[in-house]
Amino acid sequence: MSVDGRGAAPAFVGAGRDAASSPVPGAAPTDLDDLRVALDDRLLTDPASLAAYAVDSSRAQPEGLPIAVVRAASTDDVSTALAWAHARGIRVSVRGAGTGLSGGAVAYAGGLVISLEAMNRILDIDVDNRLADVEAGVITADLDAAALAHGLFFPPDPASARWSTIGGNIATNAGGLRCVAHGVTTDVVAALEVVLADGRVLRTGARTRKNTTGYDLTSLFTGSEGTLGVITAATVRLKPVPPGQPRTFRASFDDIEDAGRAVTAIVSGPAAPEVLELIDARSVEIIEAFHPSGLPSPGAAMLVGQTVGLAAHETAEAIGEICRAHRAAETEISDSDSLLEARRLANPALTAQGLRVSCDVGVPVAALATVFRGIGEIAERHGRRIAVVAHAGDGNLHPTVEAGDTPDEYAAAELVIDDITRLALSLGGTISGEHGIGSVKRHELPWQQDATALDVQRAIKAALDPRGILTPGRAI
Repeated sequence: MSVDGRGAAPAFVGAGRDAASSPVPGAAPTDLDDLRVALDDRLLTDPASLAAYAVDSSRAQPEGLPIAVVRAASTDDVSTALAWAHARGIRVSVRGAGTGLSGGAVAYAGGLVISLEAMNRILDIDVDNRLADVEAGVITADLDAAALAHGLFFPPDPASARWSTIGGNIATNAGGLRCVAHGVTTDVVAALEVVLADGRVLRTGARTRKNTTGYDLTSLFTGSEGTLGVITAATVRLKPVPPGQPRTFRASFDDIEDAGRAVTAIVSGPAAPEVLELIDARSVEIIEAFHPSGLPSPGAAMLVGQTVGLAAHETAEAIGEICRAHRAAETEISDSDSLLEARRLANPALTAQGLRVSCDVGVPVAALATVFRGIGEIAERHGRRIAVVAHAGDGNLHPTVEAGDTPDEYAAAELVIDDITRLALSLGGTISGEHGIGSVKRHELPWQQDATALDVQRAIKAALDPRGILTPGRAI
């Protein structure tokens, strides 16, 4: 880990570095002159760009337009932008592809947006050590495809893999469909390049399989949602592609609680799937309306998943037996990925229907049947339909509340989400499994973390970002 000379913060003469101890609402347009000289056409100030970069894929709305957008092409660009913002106390929001669902990338009025989408180079695939060196703006699926050319793959597999970036995944500690077998993003991050709030560049971690040198700063920045520094590059671990032909399996259930009990039995047994997802009947209906593909009737819900390796078919058969033992109405094994592709369309389909009031709770896998029953009771109590998709194998659920496009409807749906979140916590769960906290879930933090935990995180934030310019009011 090092802070090197190349990453020294640029000095802006007369910027008033110590003029304020906390962020100010914005900067005067003339303050952009130094930044424009340094960044040239990578600094955007036209109204269309400001509006486009002010929002992400969440339901959070910006308080106003930013003063400028930096489309960084290098770590030096990010360092320059942060040193400029730090000197003036300007609030900064950071974004990759803008696919986040928790409001973490929404702009601040008069603030600065740093976009990493142009930093999209795969720098190296180290086959011998099964590592990839990438810039933060690399699209997840592009890294997976590049690794596949060498018989390797990138394990984290968010449903947004075709659009999301590696930097965004690391910032939120994203999960995905393959998490039941391979874990989440933090499990594959070996090293990071991070620009600190004042523009200095920090490098963490190592290329080795083991590393116990100093504090684990790599893990600290993973999942920090841009509040501690801006991740500009990473070294991530790859895995070899399993031999044999993958098998996709499906099991339909007339009772969603039976599906939950089947998942618990699968995960606690020897038949290990690489993917194990749940899609309820309402979600199937919405996905089919969005992209007709002839999905079979799920009953109340269906489990879909994939097995890999030389024993993939036998493993899928064993999972089918478990599902039938838990009252599955129908089971099927195939070589097609169509069911998994349909699962990946769930969020775009729900969004196209105007359904954006969703959550990201997690529960212990053994509590799945209970949480499904509780969600049904909450829906009945509030008189709202709730569509549920889930990374069932690791207990991560994404319930989405149906609501009209008015403030009152959104407020009513938020109350439903709050009830679902409290239900998950009562079962030993979490308010966020993979999407992060952002601004959307920040009010829920005290429900899960006590005052001491919050104080410790605020102290870390204050040490690394004393002026509080990096995504203030989010994550913690």
